[in-house]
Amino acid sequence: MAAPDPNISDLRPVIAQLDDAAINRIAAGEVVERPASAVKELVENALDAKATRIEIAIADGGKTLIRVTDNGVGMTPADLPLALSRHATSKIDGSDLLNIHSFGFRGEALPSLGAVGRLTIRSRTGDGEGAEILVSGGVHDPVRPAALSAGTVVELRDLFYATPARLKFLRTDRAEMQAINDVIKRLAMAEPFVTFILTDVSQGKSRVTFRADGETGDMFEGLHARLRGVLGKDFADNALPIDAEREGVHLTGYAALPTYSRGSAVQQFLFVNGRPVRDKVLIGALRGAYMDTLSRDRHPAACLFIDVDPTRVDVNVHPAKSEVRFRDPGVVRGLIVSALRAALANAGHRASTTVASATLGAMTPEQPAGRVYQMDRPTGGTGPAYRPSGFAEMTPDMSGRVEVIEDAPRGDDQPQGHPLGAARAQVHENYIIAQTETGIVIVDGHAAHERLVYEKLKTQMAENGVAAQALLIPEIIEMSEGDAAQLLAVADDLTRFGLTIEPFGGGAIAVRETPAILGEVNAEAMLRDILDELDDQGSSTLVQEKLEAILSRVACHGSIRTGRRMLGEEMNALLREMERTPRSGQCNHGRPTYVELKLSDIERLFGRT
Repeated sequence: MAAPDPNISDLRPVIAQLDDAAINRIAAGEVVERPASAVKELVENALDAKATRIEIAIADGGKTLIRVTDNGVGMTPADLPLALSRHATSKIDGSDLLNIHSFGFRGEALPSLGAVGRLTIRSRTGDGEGAEILVSGGVHDPVRPAALSAGTVVELRDLFYATPARLKFLRTDRAEMQAINDVIKRLAMAEPFVTFILTDVSQGKSRVTFRADGETGDMFEGLHARLRGVLGKDFADNALPIDAEREGVHLTGYAALPTYSRGSAVQQFLFVNGRPVRDKVLIGALRGAYMDTLSRDRHPAACLFIDVDPTRVDVNVHPAKSEVRFRDPGVVRGLIVSALRAALANAGHRASTTVASATLGAMTPEQPAGRVYQMDRPTGGTGPAYRPSGFAEMTPDMSGRVEVIEDAPRGDDQPQGHPLGAARAQVHENYIIAQTETGIVIVDGHAAHERLVYEKLKTQMAENGVAAQALLIPEIIEMSEGDAAQLLAVADDLTRFGLTIEPFGGGAIAVRETPAILGEVNAEAMLRDILDELDDQGSSTLVQEKLEAILSRVACHGSIRTGRRMLGEEMNALLREMERTPRSGQCNHGRPTYVELKLSDIERLFGRT
């Protein structure tokens, strides 16, 4: 038992109302965690003001200066003092906290910032007069005239000077600037038709660190162009458009091919009614959509927008508004999974362009330090001065037997009309070399056939169902009533995959059947794992994952083995089946099944350009 605290008095504590300055500093601790939080609130205010151009200037990672300039509708001189009052806002009237159509609505950001820093607001409406107001540590100065064009300029200096303890928890200027950059990028993706300019003005120097000019065209064209600018050409070239709707929930955006996966979740961007969010239901759904195309250590890349009636989603569950709560999370999750899986299936055998780029990069030799003229290049030999290029770097022990096709049928011997071309040779008893109309394709025969067999097994399981093994004696598992109710709520879904459970009184669950293909199953351990997944993601795909893992292993053992020589007919048949089969561009673990090299790239390898 802890010793009594000598600082605690025996006298009855007195309840007292905190003053406004203390209340605002407490609120700031929830709303403004770091400079990036302040930038987010100010830029969202600019977007709510219908700005089409927003400029952000940052000094010392936002610790000494944050300035946000917009061309929005502006505020009148009478509005400025109200804007600095807690819970004063023009975005809602307070009658309905669910029907929210703006980024902000709490009316906490500006008074919170003014309580912990030195805040200046200058604003002017289109036909009004300009004015400014200063607040430092929660103390307001009178409104005074100011000269500026229509719009608003919010300048925050010396963040957390009034709460110096918070400064100790900030990271380096570079880390804080990176966090601000990430915030602006997310908002730029949410608003592709708005211009964003982020400038670092530290130490008297001005350097633009991010710029995205407003796009034109329809929503998909504008978003695709904005993603190309923010996430890069590789993402834009390998992303599939998503447009699906179910029960009033509309999903749009872009999701990348499985072969464009990442080592972490750094390229997963999710938006609800235009608001960037981090939601475990959405993240779990994204993972479920790519479940059988990526290994567990790889992460999909996607930028998805969910539009739903504001009354069906609660955004008022976190001060930073980064979390949401759906009224029907199952509908949202099902829409994401089905829409992404359909898009991946429709992509057919397509693999990402980065696969070919990586292949070319691996083949390209290091360039010599100085310039080498053609007359100085040796034409042969093995001396120290001789340096081969491209494929010539292969040594004799790296070469393998090449099986040239002589028995290919004449009708299938030409690449015209076939995306994966016509087989010409097999090397190392596994890799198929096919000629296309514009280059060559190198196919990993084992990996490709493994995916084809796996897709057939999945189709058979979907058509015929999962065979269930009835237990001679049902296994009774004791758990809390809450856990039991959570499992029984998804009992129908589990039954589809061969796992049958029933209530057995109190918190007990009776396991009647298990999936036959899994063999002997530790039912209690499986149910505990399903419960953990339900708690973490709101849904469980554990049983489905186990079944598909078994099918994947069966496909691996039933596919063409490395080391087997294939006939020309077999190779061409494999290529044609790949062209017809969804997801055949990657194996069951997300690795590419083929590499396509354009003739121009091959010629460049040999210096023929």
